[in-house]
This record gives sequence, structure tokens and C-alpha cells, in this order.
Amino acid sequence: MIFRMLVTVTRVRVTVAYALMLVAVAMTLLALGPRVQDLVIRHMSTNLHNLWHGHLVTLIGSAFITENGPMWIWLPGLVALLALAELLWRSGRLIVTFALGHVGATLIVAVGLTAAIRLGWLPISVEHASDVGISYGAAAVLGALTAAVPVRWRPAWVGWWLAVGLLVLAVTNDFTDAGHFVAMVLGMLLSTRFYATARWTRIRVALLAVGGSFGYLMLVNIAATLVSAPLAGAVGALAVHWGVRLYRRRRMRTSIPVVAEPVPEPAPCD
Repeated sequence: MIFRMLVTVTRVRVTVAYALMLVAVAMTLLALGPRVQDLVIRHMSTNLHNLWHGHLVTLIGSAFITENGPMWIWLPGLVALLALAELLWRSGRLIVTFALGHVGATLIVAVGLTAAIRLGWLPISVEHASDVGISYGAAAVLGALTAAVPVRWRPAWVGWWLAVGLLVLAVTNDFTDAGHFVAMVLGMLLSTRFYATARWTRIRVALLAVGGSFGYLMLVNIAATLVSAPLAGAVGALAVHWGVRLYRRRRMRTSIPVVAEPVPEPAPCD
């Protein structure tokens, strides 16, 4: 029994190590008090001020600092999501996916915010906004799970999550939600490089249920979209599903070779 548990832990060692580091950092900051906590968040935030001044260490450090409320509420969902990805594709690909979402989405959003400030669409105060946490990396992992979905249901999966992300972004118009959407799309694109798995055990299905629920609540973070987001997701799932089916049918029709009928030879003259 103990040996089996140890084997399971070693298979999700990156997930366990990351969760322990998050807990350790959170407990340390809690012990040091709110003043030190605010100071650390300010220095480790991937806001425009820090990035413009070359504080690139924030691209790594911000992934280990959270300000999303009580950790015991959301940490189990994060662990389930990361553990599922690590079981499916092992530790290396989990690290690559999480890093791509965290760093890639941060830089893409930073470019967009910089352009918006230069054009006068956003106030200059946005450059000091706090931006730390695990959500960008987690959104990328959620998007990368596309590769594990059966091919038949993959378009519906993609359409559902994209529609939910777009709805939330349209309602909130917040750069954090934009980062979630960008990270999720990056994960979906990266999933094209991953192999699909057909082994959906009970444990993996349970991890998907918990991790998927966590991902949904992470994206739909306001009460105004809790009811409308599933409806938008259903519309997006149906639209993409049927769109892909129609595209495949047309492609099959155009790819069928047309065999010319043989022309009969003229009868020989006597």
C-alpha cells in the first residue's frame, strides 16, 4: 500500500513539488505579515513597470506567489489539473506547458497593454497593476488537455472553452482574463505536438472532473457570467463541432479522384 502510494507520488513529482513550494511561500509570507507580503508581491509582479525596468526574474518568481484567497479552496483543483497532465505526458511536458502559458501569456498581454497605453486607451496607472499567481500556467495546461480528448469530441471541447473565455473577456474587459484566454489558446496550440492517450482510468476521469471544474471557476471568476458561460460554451461547442464536420465532408468530396470512363476504340474497317 505504502509502496503503491510512493510510486504514484513519483509519477506526479513536479505537481507535488510545486504545490509544496506554493504552500511554503504562502506560509512564509503570512508569517512575515501583510507589509512584507505587499512588498514581495510588488517586486515579483509581472506588471509593466517591472518588465519595462528589466526585472525579468518576475517571469519566474510570480508563478510561486499567490493572492487568490484561501489556498485550501483552490489548491486541490490546481493539483488535480497538473497531476492529470503529468500522468498523461510526464513531467517534462507539464513544465514546458505551464512555462509557456505563464511566460508567453504574460509577454503577449504586456505587449497589448503597452500598445493600449501608448494609444491612450488605458491610463498609465495600469503599469503598476499587480499580476502574480498560477492562473496563466494553469490555463495553458487546461488548453493542452485537448490532445487527450477523443478526436470525435475534440472540436466540441475546443469550441466550449473558447466560447467561455471569449464571453468572460467581453464582459470584464480585464487584462487578467485576456491572459487566461491567451494562455489557454497557447496550450491548445501546443497540444498539437502531444500524443493522445486512450487510457482514461477512473482516477484520470476524477482528476479531469476536479481539474476541469477548477479551470472553469478560474476563467469564470465573476458572478455575472456563471449562468451565461455554460450557454455560450454550448453554442461554441456545437458551432465548432458542426463546422469541422462540414469541412471534413467537403474535403472528402473534393479529394475523391474522378476516374474517366474509357473511350471505346472505333471498330476496324473491313
